[in-house]
Amino acid sequence: MRPKQGRRIDIILTGIAVLAAFLNIYNIWNNRYANAYYTSAVTSMLQSWHNFFYASFDPAGFVTVDKPPVAFWIQAIFAYIFGVHGWSVILPQALAGVGSVLLMYRLVKPTFGQTAARLASLIMACTPVAVAVSRTNNIDSLLVFTLLLATWMLFRGIGDQKLFWVLGAFAMIGVGFNMKMLQAYMVVPAFYLFYLLAFKREWKKKLAVLAAATVVMAGVSLSWAVAVDSIPQENRPYIGSSQTNSVLELALGYNGLSRLTGMNRGGAGRSATQQDGNNMPGRQQVQQDVNNMSNPPQMTQYGNNRTEGTGPDGAGRPGPMPGGGGPQGRGGGGMFGTGQAGPLRLLQTELSGQASWLLPFVAFACAGLLAGIGRRKPLTAKQKETLFWLAWLLPVMAFFSVAGFFHQYYLIMLAPPVAALAGAGWVELWNQYSNKEGWKMWLLPSGLLISTAFELYVLQPFQKQIGMGWSTGIGAAGTGLSLILFLAVKKEKLSSMAAMAGMLVLLVAPLYWAATPLLYGDNSMLPQAGPVQQRGPNQPGGPNQQAGSNQPDGQNRQRMGGGPDSGINTKLLEYLTENNTGETYLFACTDSHTAAPYIIETGQAVMAMGGFSGSDPILTVDKLKKLVADKEVKYFLIPSGSGFGGGGGRGSSEVLEWIRANSTEVPREEWQSNFTQWDLMGMRNDETLYIIDL
Repeated sequence: MRPKQGRRIDIILTGIAVLAAFLNIYNIWNNRYANAYYTSAVTSMLQSWHNFFYASFDPAGFVTVDKPPVAFWIQAIFAYIFGVHGWSVILPQALAGVGSVLLMYRLVKPTFGQTAARLASLIMACTPVAVAVSRTNNIDSLLVFTLLLATWMLFRGIGDQKLFWVLGAFAMIGVGFNMKMLQAYMVVPAFYLFYLLAFKREWKKKLAVLAAATVVMAGVSLSWAVAVDSIPQENRPYIGSSQTNSVLELALGYNGLSRLTGMNRGGAGRSATQQDGNNMPGRQQVQQDVNNMSNPPQMTQYGNNRTEGTGPDGAGRPGPMPGGGGPQGRGGGGMFGTGQAGPLRLLQTELSGQASWLLPFVAFACAGLLAGIGRRKPLTAKQKETLFWLAWLLPVMAFFSVAGFFHQYYLIMLAPPVAALAGAGWVELWNQYSNKEGWKMWLLPSGLLISTAFELYVLQPFQKQIGMGWSTGIGAAGTGLSLILFLAVKKEKLSSMAAMAGMLVLLVAPLYWAATPLLYGDNSMLPQAGPVQQRGPNQPGGPNQQAGSNQPDGQNRQRMGGGPDSGINTKLLEYLTENNTGETYLFACTDSHTAAPYIIETGQAVMAMGGFSGSDPILTVDKLKKLVADKEVKYFLIPSGSGFGGGGGRGSSEVLEWIRANSTEVPREEWQSNFTQWDLMGMRNDETLYIIDL
């Protein structure tokens, strides 16, 4: 039994939770659509249990979103209670971010003590990418909370030697799989290792329990996928972003191994090279990833494709993405601004500011925490838990160092182990320092000094944007406090204050980076933290152009039929509404970018013929003929026959050509305002409205 005083409210933890709540929640009510791709799914899910079960993108159940439904079930519940708003679908992730901060405290305290727990929770709260993604309806924050809940169940099962909790922990990983598929399995090595090290049973029984836990994890993971894939395809929506209309293929390919190999080097889906003989993704695909649906770099199948290079700067690599990110710096651009693959990728400018600030200190912390291991002594509880967090951290670091395709916000997976190891490590290093334990006593001042130098390295490319004050202050304070620890070993009170102050100084820059979504505006499509580029107010990424945000000044562009960050063409909507004669779909378009805002605003079905990016092989000419004959759809908003309207894949080109050959063009003055449409990259985006009225 723990003493009652141990259960009193920790005032410092309360303050940390309030800080996390402020960073995660403040001003989210200004976000109109959030990530419109997912918000449109929530809108559709509230209209029927059929849509709810499948996480259908559109109210008619034509195609699903590209992820399993569990996180969207939670968002739909919040939207049912509060209504469909940007903030209502963001709120579950924001609360999950706060919950993760509290869970870090609960996980670290029993073994490493209250001070370590406080530091771990504070570090988690100050992790920039964790804040950035928690302020959106992207599902990574909920995934991390679920995996931390699984960790709590595992620790409890090991501590109490209860099989129920161990099995429950692995089942929770299965729940995480039904949020974001194989990304949830990044923690499995840590769970296996910790169970084998800490569960006290004879090996035969221990392995039998582990096998049972694995079966439970696999069963929960595959439950929804097997159920959906066993249903006849004509009775359910098409599985978005899959190539074979299969959830299992989606999990293992597009949301699995293809993230590691990169879409251009194998995996699910065809690359730009395979489709068009051009190794540069199309304009639509670049816009897709600016709009953050994590789709691979490939040409779209349903038009709007233009090969201008792999990124907004048209230079064969992506330029700075809207809403944040640093300059193209030391590491090079990489695919979608994630740096060049290699062992130092997480230290490159493109990624270092998201979650890497304390990695050097973690290295020193692990040296102290694991000192003495391997001397034929049983592992201590501290060493076992250190190995658990290290077995979480290292595979995740390895994956992101070599992965062919991911976004910055995926790095939230680094936040829990970094927070736990840094918090626990600081306490251990301080004890070794104050007890003067030989060479180990120098780990703390050395760790603080090297980490300060690394943070200056991270800040250096941003000097023109943020000024010299940050680097000067952090550098002077961190270096000075480290020198005090080197020189004032015998002055315990002074060294104690210097040690704690040195750790807090290391959190100044991450806290500022974490606050940048509040300072500069959220990017709900590609969430990342950091100072914005110096752009004009109406340029992509400028103050009035934060993708997916509804700025208080109300100066968002109203592009006609444009991406989900830009609203809808009211004249088009009026025309379609007045001329609808009972068709299921208000209109059909090539992809989700055009469809999403209309679904959210009207609650009516809009057909994204090629799924999210236009690359899904959903429709054939025969299927479309039947839809038209059955009076399901008659209006089509598709690329014009010239300009961008080429069509990527052979089947989709046939669909577009059939529409053009068997329809009548609606005069532009009837549905389009006198407004020149430009897409997010500043390139012309001509579309034509056609009617097929058999």
